[in-house]
Amino acid sequence: MILLAIIACEVGFWVAIIAGLLVRYVARKPRLGAALLIAAPVIDVVLLILVATDLIGGATASWHHGLAALYIGISVAYGHRMIAWADRAFAVRFRGASPRPRVTGWAYTRKCWIDVLRTLLAAVIAAGIILGLTLVVDAPARTEELQGFLPVLGLIVAIDLLWAVSYTLWPKKAPTPTPVRG
Repeated sequence: MILLAIIACEVGFWVAIIAGLLVRYVARKPRLGAALLIAAPVIDVVLLILVATDLIGGATASWHHGLAALYIGISVAYGHRMIAWADRAFAVRFRGASPRPRVTGWAYTRKCWIDVLRTLLAAVIAAGIILGLTLVVDAPARTEELQGFLPVLGLIVAIDLLWAVSYTLWPKKAPTPTPVRG
């Protein structure tokens, strides 16, 4: 049940964003578009309520509950950036804005390190949700699986850290321009 709620919330998140941007750029109603965009974080609150209600109601925690905590953490840490990315894409498509050039070299490396901080924030939020749910439910036998999800959060941060280190040692090179033949 919680897995379906996670999927529904993920779909709802993107539907809210796309609907908000379509209304903003295609229907040219920026206020209504902004209202729809505000629905995206509300969806995270709905998911948190569903997870807490499920566990308080007597369900035994599964990896789905940990995944919900991770989803909320990522949504909070990366949500604004994901919305900004989609907004730029819509501005390019519907308003003729210039696309941003691809980031390479040390600028890309810097972006990777900022992502490490965002990923760490997502993991801390997810861990806080997991620990909060564990305390609220107050049934160690039913929340044991949640505690087992904490090392997964550490692994995710470690992978992102390795990614940033790799681009620190070997920065992403700018594409070489292809010669014009004439």
